[in-house]
Amino acid sequence: MINKLLSEWKGIVIFAPVLLFVAAAIRLINLTILPVFADEAIYIRWSQVMANEPTLRFLPLSDGKQPLFMWILMFLVERFSDPLFIGRLVSVFAGVATIVGIFCLTFYLFKNKYISLLASVFWMFSPYAFFFDRMALVDSLLASFGIWTAFFAVVTAKTKRLDMALLTGFALGFASLTKSPAIFFALLVPTSWLLAEWRLNRKDFVVQGGKLVALIVVTYTLALGMYNIQRLGPNFHMLTSRTYDYVFPVSHAWTNPKDPLFAHFDRAIEWLRLMGPWPILVLAAIGFVVNFKKYWKQVVFLFAWWFVPTIIQAELAKVFTARYELFTIPFIFVLAASAFLTKNKLFKQACSVFFILWFILSVRFDYLLLTDPHKAPLPRSERSGYLEEWTSGIGIKEVADYIKNEHSKNPNEKIVIGTEGYFGTLPDGLQIYLQNVPNVTVIGVGLGFGEVPKPLLDSVKTGTKTYFVANSSRINDKFESSLELNGLKIIKTFKKGDRPLEGYKETVQFGPYDTFYFLEVLPTSN
Repeated sequence: MINKLLSEWKGIVIFAPVLLFVAAAIRLINLTILPVFADEAIYIRWSQVMANEPTLRFLPLSDGKQPLFMWILMFLVERFSDPLFIGRLVSVFAGVATIVGIFCLTFYLFKNKYISLLASVFWMFSPYAFFFDRMALVDSLLASFGIWTAFFAVVTAKTKRLDMALLTGFALGFASLTKSPAIFFALLVPTSWLLAEWRLNRKDFVVQGGKLVALIVVTYTLALGMYNIQRLGPNFHMLTSRTYDYVFPVSHAWTNPKDPLFAHFDRAIEWLRLMGPWPILVLAAIGFVVNFKKYWKQVVFLFAWWFVPTIIQAELAKVFTARYELFTIPFIFVLAASAFLTKNKLFKQACSVFFILWFILSVRFDYLLLTDPHKAPLPRSERSGYLEEWTSGIGIKEVADYIKNEHSKNPNEKIVIGTEGYFGTLPDGLQIYLQNVPNVTVIGVGLGFGEVPKPLLDSVKTGTKTYFVANSSRINDKFESSLELNGLKIIKTFKKGDRPLEGYKETVQFGPYDTFYFLEVLPTSN
């Protein structure tokens, strides 16, 4: 039996480890080529603080965020010289775990190892997954726990085994400790009952139903217990108290259902079209159509795990970006891979053509992400956030290196760096790089500058070497045009990504850009 199994799976046993190695390797290439993003800076900074102060292990709760990603990172962040690299490495491995989960779920649904391998390839190369698996954000980790929750839920429904229900509970519990959208996984776990083997006689039907109910109670109880670990932190209430900062109340669904539903749903499709890229949508549609008759339960299950979270978020989310949809994408990829199950020769040929198109577009997109992200055809919302606006940390690493070099010349000299804002890209982005540099203090000094901030003037009067970093979008035009007249020395400026011109669609025309200023406050400042 073992020999037969090895014979049947020989190709997969050889190829799968190679696939996983390649998936990890290509995600590690130029891992820090994209500058630190606002939320990355926050998460990494939290991890550093949590690693050094045991009483703050639940620090993310203070901002209404779950702590699991930071718990993982806090054991690693002090062991590497580049905090951004290690933060993103956590997401790389989460992405690899998602690939394995996609393979397992696809095989369990369709019993075809080659289709399972294809579904994994979709995640491996899709720019949508590739981009976020290289960011120190919680979304890749959430996607990983999501696919594993779905897999164990299906196994539980089919086998009705307690150990599988417990594994489902663990996966769901870890998801709930990662990010709030895990609530969708809890909502969708009962859809796995579609895939249970139901006997038609009344007695067996009731017995089987009773077992499934008992097992899902076990799953929910375990997951809820894990979620409530957060009650050990002093700010557990913040997880719910800040809910309406991010979502509309449920009543919005019947008081104003069209806004922002249509705009947000259209954007979700656009992200798949641009970052999927678009052939994945065609393959998913083919998979839905050709498999609905024979595999309607599997098709409905997969479609629900994508559509239900998407439509609810589109209706209720106040802010909607591509990463908020990442945890739904694996199910679209499984559906797309299932298109190749068709026996129709014409459909098979069409699927092959669309797969080749998808592969070419994906590899080109991935190559640009690895070598020159500014040229990558990112959706407008993603390009803006990661490359153009204050949320982009372009120049921060270079400023930190300059400060380290200045400190090395005179380790006993005190240095103060004032930054725009109090939280986020700055000052957190600088603090993650200067964590272990003594006598260097990073402080936030506000927003909207028309003069040199008073705390920096006070600092330089004491003889302390003082610097100031801010984006031009935070500095009024009159002050920006006379920085050196106001006692500031421009050490270096960093150009951010070009913003598109008005009416920009998908052309190459660009307009004004933001500038990141690195300034020294001179002793002559008044």
